[in-house]
Amino acid sequence: MAQLHTPEEDRGYWSGLLFATCNIWGAERDGALLGIIAFRKDWIDQLYILPNAQGQGIGTRLLDIAKGAHPQLFLWTFQRNTAARRFYETRGFIAIEDSDGSGNEEKEPDVLYRWVRED
Repeated sequence: MAQLHTPEEDRGYWSGLLFATCNIWGAERDGALLGIIAFRKDWIDQLYILPNAQGQGIGTRLLDIAKGAHPQLFLWTFQRNTAARRFYETRGFIAIEDSDGSGNEEKEPDVLYRWVRED
């Protein structure tokens, strides 16, 4: 959600929390960062692909790294983000809980997804 935080707050979140607790992978082409994934045991905290790089398999490849590292993963996405929901659902994630958004800082209804590796 644009402008929810200042750039300084965003940097603090990444340096103080994500870099300290997550595995972070990026995808780049010709030296330009196209997308990132930040994940830890059982959770995907961030998955973002630049809009002009979407639809090229980058998100799937980054997601596969997290899937290879953990037997199950959870993530939250906003209910109205139909593109993200379709992306996760076609890659084996199942919606297990809806929220009204009262528990997130955006106050945006969201949905919890779970993926479990099949043996």
